[in-house]
Amino acid sequence: MSKNIMIFPGQGSQSIGMGKDFYTNDPLAKKMIDDASNRLDIDFTHLLFEPNEDLEQTQFTQPAILLISLVSYRLFEREVHKKPLYALGHSLGEFSALASVGALDFLDALELVHKRGAFMQKACANIDAGMMALLGLSDEKTHEIITAQQKLGKQVWAANYNCDGQIVIAGAKKDLLTLEDTFKQAGAKRALVLNMSVASHCPLLQSVQEPLMEYLEQYLRNSFQAPVISNVSAKAYDSKKEALELLANQLVMPVKYKQSILSVDDEADRFIEFGGKVLQGLNKRLAKKPTLSIVDMASLEQVLLSL
Repeated sequence: MSKNIMIFPGQGSQSIGMGKDFYTNDPLAKKMIDDASNRLDIDFTHLLFEPNEDLEQTQFTQPAILLISLVSYRLFEREVHKKPLYALGHSLGEFSALASVGALDFLDALELVHKRGAFMQKACANIDAGMMALLGLSDEKTHEIITAQQKLGKQVWAANYNCDGQIVIAGAKKDLLTLEDTFKQAGAKRALVLNMSVASHCPLLQSVQEPLMEYLEQYLRNSFQAPVISNVSAKAYDSKKEALELLANQLVMPVKYKQSILSVDDEADRFIEFGGKVLQGLNKRLAKKPTLSIVDMASLEQVLLSL
C-alpha cells in the first residue's frame, strides 16, 4: 500500500491564470471557486484569471493559493480514496493541509486565511517590514550573523528554512538592506530583498496572534483524518488543542520546511504537491523520494496514472 505525503505551497506560488484549467473543465472545481467568491465577496475568477494587482496583496494572495490548492486536492481525492500518511504545508500551506485532512472546513479555511493576511498586512503597515532570500549560506553562518546584528539592535530574524543553502530572513526593511553586503562577504551567492510588505514568521507579527486565535478557536475542528506536520516543530500533530498553540506560534517563529521534509522522507513513497510546483523544486534538493505536482487537469491525470 503506497504511502503518500500531501504538501501544500505558501505565499510566492501565486500567478495569474492559476486554477483556470480546473475551473473551465471540471464542475466541482467551478463550484468550489464560485462558492469561495460568494463566501468572501471576492470575485475569484477576476482575481485568479485576469491581470490585476490584488493577487500580490497578502489578504488576497493567501485565500487564492489555499483555494487552488484545495481545488486540486479535492479533484485528486475524488479519484483516490485513501488517507495520506501526513499532510504538511509551507507557511500558509499549513492551513491548506489542515483543510485537506478535515480539521478545517474548506470555506472556513478561506475566511481564516483572508483574515490572517489582513491582520499581517495591518501589523506591518507602519513598520516598513520586509523579507530577504539568502542563497549559498549555511544555517550556522546565517545564525551567527543574525545573532550579532540583533545585539546591535537590528530587527532581523530567520523566517524560512527552505533547503540547504536557502534561507529567508524577515524584519525591518532598512535593517535588511544594511546587511546585503555583510551576507555576501560571508559567502552568500545572493542576498535579495523580496517584493513583500510583510515580515512573516518573526516577532513583528506578535500583535496578530490574539485576533487570529479567536478565528482559530471558532473554525478548527478536533477531527483529523491524518496527522499534520507543524511548521514550528517539524513534528506531527492531530488535535485542535495542539493546532491552536502551533498556529499561533507559527506567526512569530520560523518555518522549518527543510526539517519537516527530512523528518518524514524515509516513511514516504512519494510527496504530492497541490496547486503549485515551488515545493517540488525545493524537494529535489531535499528528499530522496519523488515529488509529483498537480496544477491542471493534465498533471492531475499524470499523477493518477502514476499511482
